[in-house]
Amino acid sequence: MNWNQWFGLTKVCIVFVVLLLATLAHCAGAQNSNVAVSFQQNYLATTDANHTRVLNGGLVELVLDQYSAAAFGSKTSYLFGRIGMGIKLVPGYSAGTVTAYYLSSPGTTHDEMDFEFLGNVTGQPYGLQTNVYANGVGGREQRINLWFDPTVEFHYYSVLWNSNITVFLVDDTPIRTFRNNEALGVPYMDHQGVGIYASLWDGSNWATDNGWVKLNWTYAPFIATFEDFGVDGCEVVNGDTQACVTQQGMWWNLPQYQTLNANQIQALHKVQSDYLVYDYCTDTTRYPITPIECALNWYELDL
Repeated sequence: MNWNQWFGLTKVCIVFVVLLLATLAHCAGAQNSNVAVSFQQNYLATTDANHTRVLNGGLVELVLDQYSAAAFGSKTSYLFGRIGMGIKLVPGYSAGTVTAYYLSSPGTTHDEMDFEFLGNVTGQPYGLQTNVYANGVGGREQRINLWFDPTVEFHYYSVLWNSNITVFLVDDTPIRTFRNNEALGVPYMDHQGVGIYASLWDGSNWATDNGWVKLNWTYAPFIATFEDFGVDGCEVVNGDTQACVTQQGMWWNLPQYQTLNANQIQALHKVQSDYLVYDYCTDTTRYPITPIECALNWYELDL
């Protein structure tokens, strides 16, 4: 082998190794991936500039006062991927407020995945309620108390979503799963594109202690702050959801993202055992017959 042949082969090997390492790094860190875009690129305010404030440095504030709630939404919709947002919640007295971050399709048979942050009196923990709608069927609330103060710094709340499983995450900790059990007659969110929405509003009638503690306007304005508006998911173009269903080679379709690994299951069990305060699966007043998916979402029950 002459020098030119050796040098050429060496270059090929180096390129191969670099690509292999990059691929492995992406696969290992894919659940943390996030394609950075500005708020203006991907979102529109749905309330006025006094209540949806777009700030320098990539931050957006939602402001709730006596005059208006606040909200924004994405310009397009998505089907599968990891979709999330950094949020710093209303500080101090926040009782009665609901800061919502959710994914939803339109219509009465819509799909929806919700994070609803329930304010509290000063010094008491924030509640986080999650819910799932599939083909218009909801009523699947779970509620935990957050194990940290979510008003001090940003935390990343996201959904890892593919055709087999949906995982709700706080930073990188799974707090809930919802698996695809369509074969047993349970609808799943696998055929409708969802928009990305955030809002801040008065939920006095239910948010804090089942509505016993109301929003107190003397503490207004209430402000929640958002950042990190990127999306790592399949964009639905011209309503073509089938392209996302059949899309190959995306990281969220890899085998390791079709289920939870042992460390994730352990983390989920800790959240469910230490911080769970309500689960529709155990609410026999609402559901005398336990919904079938409760036993099938075994991660949530095998404590």
